[in-house]
Amino acid sequence: MTASTPIAESNAPKPIHTDDAGLIAGAISLPAPAGDLPGYRAHPASGGPFPLVLVIQEIFGVHEHIRDVVRRFAHRGYYALAPDLFVRQGDPSHLRTVDEFRALAGRVPDRQVLSDLDASVAFAEASGKADVRKAAAVGFCWGGRITWLYAAHNPALKAAVAWYGRLTGDRTEAQPKHPIDVASALQAPVLGLYAGQDQGIPLPTVTAMQEALRTATNSAPGAAHAEIRVYPDVPHAFYADYRPSYRPEAAADAWQRQLDWLTRHGVA
Repeated sequence: MTASTPIAESNAPKPIHTDDAGLIAGAISLPAPAGDLPGYRAHPASGGPFPLVLVIQEIFGVHEHIRDVVRRFAHRGYYALAPDLFVRQGDPSHLRTVDEFRALAGRVPDRQVLSDLDASVAFAEASGKADVRKAAAVGFCWGGRITWLYAAHNPALKAAVAWYGRLTGDRTEAQPKHPIDVASALQAPVLGLYAGQDQGIPLPTVTAMQEALRTATNSAPGAAHAEIRVYPDVPHAFYADYRPSYRPEAAADAWQRQLDWLTRHGVA
């Protein structure tokens, strides 16, 4: 797994560091149908079982920022787990350009990702430290798109939060459906957190997703309770505190909305 943050940028802010005091935290290997899967998990050192949060990586992999997010959830009383969902197609830690990361992500089949997330839930349950009856998925960027798909895939999920995940696009063998295609199948309520100045996710696609959710209200329990919040003046990846796109005020507001969402839907 990637040990450090990707694509060093000279004008990037100093990343936030969350320590592991009072936590059990570190790299793990979990069994999955296609072979053992690396990941990173953290949870409080005592007590439990704890509500489960699957943290779904950015396009850059399970790098230090994603690991830090895992620890942030653990400090809030969750069992948090970030599986490395690219490992079967390649190692993103050796990549240097956005185009290389995109090419790798494009080779990762959605069906494989959903299966690996199911295996992650099973691993967490087997640990005895996670209460999978209170399970949520939270994803960023590439993982935001996957979060919508997983909320339509796993009926046991209580809630999900998609941070600026792509909602539509070209359909390929690896990615046959996008979030807008599964609005009518959502099993869990999803909170979508989007950026008004996101050049990769135009606002008309966000509006189209909102309309798809309204249309699906009577056919999908998740769609009926889904919400999308748009921060009008921020760019893509506004929560990524290691990148110039980071916007502290919007990031803090969205993080709190996320925590409130998990509590509201019975995950906390």
